[in-house]
Amino acid sequence: MLRSREMPETVIELASRLESAIEARTAKVGVIGLGYVGLPLVLEFHRAGFPVVGFDIDQRKVDSIRAGSSYIAHIDAGRIRAAVKGGRLEATSDFSRLSEADAILICVPTPLTPQREPDLSYIESTADSIAAVVRPGQLVVLESTTYPGTTEEVVQPRLEAGGMRVERDIFLAFSPEREDPGNPDHSTRSIPKVVGGVGPASGRLAEGLYQGALDRVVRVSSARVAEAVKILENTYRAVNIALVNELKVTFDAMGIDVWEVIEAARTKPFGFAPFYPGPGLGGHCIPIDPFYLTWKAREYGLSTRFIELAGEVNTGMPGYVVRRLTAALNEAGKPLRGTRVLVLGAAYKKNIADVRESPALEIIEMLQEAGARVDYHDPHIPFLPKMRRHQIELSSVALDGLAQYDAAIVVTDHASVDYQAVAAAVPLIVDTRNVYGGRPPSRARVVKA
Repeated sequence: MLRSREMPETVIELASRLESAIEARTAKVGVIGLGYVGLPLVLEFHRAGFPVVGFDIDQRKVDSIRAGSSYIAHIDAGRIRAAVKGGRLEATSDFSRLSEADAILICVPTPLTPQREPDLSYIESTADSIAAVVRPGQLVVLESTTYPGTTEEVVQPRLEAGGMRVERDIFLAFSPEREDPGNPDHSTRSIPKVVGGVGPASGRLAEGLYQGALDRVVRVSSARVAEAVKILENTYRAVNIALVNELKVTFDAMGIDVWEVIEAARTKPFGFAPFYPGPGLGGHCIPIDPFYLTWKAREYGLSTRFIELAGEVNTGMPGYVVRRLTAALNEAGKPLRGTRVLVLGAAYKKNIADVRESPALEIIEMLQEAGARVDYHDPHIPFLPKMRRHQIELSSVALDGLAQYDAAIVVTDHASVDYQAVAAAVPLIVDTRNVYGGRPPSRARVVKA
């Protein structure tokens, strides 16, 4: 049990009561946001024996869970059906029920504004919803990726607006999500969970909660450190991807295949970790999180020039792909305007159905603006959803009419696509994923980009 001479007796009692409920698996866990992060968490806490309530403003997600169906391709609907049928999993859009939860996990989006500054509106509105019904003894954990300081500077004041105090009446921590959708080797349960509390009681309770459902928990000294861990992880990837993207452009000008270079370099058993180029960054983390840090750094009078340069390189990749296509068409005596182009893949990574921040959307829009006649094929995305920055009204086409296209661009290397069939029918292919690296086609011209 938690004990401290410095803690008032009420804090000891509240913390001990919640700790006992966590150990007994009777603590009710509420998860706000039932997307790629929240839904897997819901299922893991249910598997571990906790009663769980999932909250979302999207009634379609709530209805889907209640019906026992899955709206995320890599999550088995059977797990959802079994959980709902067993009675320990509920889904609701009624946020007044947050008072029922002993622990509340916040898994809402943290996008960027059009000016590439943090948009914390989802976190703010969620914290306000919790504050409206918060009761003594509840634990709140923010999982949404954000800049160091958000938990204390944005969430804590809202929770305390009605008179409650963190580490006196309620508990508050940060634990960054580490989801990798579609990865068969790592899951929510197996990926180590970093946890940092706003205070010692909060950190201990959050650590105990996640230990009850996940394989390994790594507790750090504070919520700020935990927030910085996630920013470091994604900035590390963004910077290294920018490096190989820049090398891709440079080596291409020298007549060198960057993919061959990387494969040879990775044979070094020390001092090198392979990263691979592509058409641009996608997903809800890597293209966004570094900009959260650069924005926060300005508050301290600092300029994160290295990170900002990496962002410029990566955001320029869709334009580079289109320029490579345009140049290849020009060599064949064809203008881009009026050319029929097939974009292969709309998801931001292979074998999943997630288009958030996908470079495919930028590429399609650039091609359309240049006058090309564009279609796309993606076995996981039957139509392009309306998004904050993109409203492209296209549906995925079948691959039975390949001969009508003048060119194709491999944007996402889904495993189920027959790339050799594409090469047998389409005369020009721009390959951004090296799908033809080991088996170049005999008919089509392949341009790497």
